[in-house]
Amino acid sequence: MRLCLLLVALMAFVCLRAASADTNIPIQQQAQALDEHYNHLRSLQAEFTETYRGSGMDRAESGTLWLKKPGKMLWLYRSPKEKLFVSNGKDAWFYVPGDRQARETPVRMLDDIRSPLAFLLGKTKLTKELQGLSYAPDVTPEHPDDVVIRGIPRGMEDRVSSVLLEINSQHQIDRILINQVDGSVTEYRFQHIQENVPVADSRFQFTPPPGTETVEGGLAP
Repeated sequence: MRLCLLLVALMAFVCLRAASADTNIPIQQQAQALDEHYNHLRSLQAEFTETYRGSGMDRAESGTLWLKKPGKMLWLYRSPKEKLFVSNGKDAWFYVPGDRQARETPVRMLDDIRSPLAFLLGKTKLTKELQGLSYAPDVTPEHPDDVVIRGIPRGMEDRVSSVLLEINSQHQIDRILINQVDGSVTEYRFQHIQENVPVADSRFQFTPPPGTETVEGGLAP
């Protein structure tokens, strides 16, 4: 359940001001800058766009993401339909308003590509989360001054072949691409990032509405 996510090492969002996202900088130094940045954050809020391509599908969704130390996260999808993926650090829920069913699983059992993002705001090291960490000169960044790095998430080798992080000159992650072994690709883009914003723990609690069946395991992507 790590993934990058750090991905999540994800995400990227801020404060260490560096000269520029330069591939001449040793990859270990880039990773350390990300570690220092995220390990000092308490919370984060961002608008996201999630794109999935694979198995004959091409799906785009968007919404708002909240992260809070330690291990709390909420993905609130608004388009094309409302749904949520939330974790209080111990349990995770997936719910689509209007459905009569909510899925729950303990975080320790969670096998979801979004789950590593929660660890961004923890004490972690990117080099421990991603093996074979290196620059990806074959991948063109969305922004000219950004660099792209890649690695393989430990513990998810059976599902994920590589994770790519696009990093800007402020050591923020603008984009994450997750390449799965079945050939599918999930991409996250982050905008309007706010760090250390006040966010109540209650935002990460979920109680199924009356009449909703609770099903354990099998959280949907």
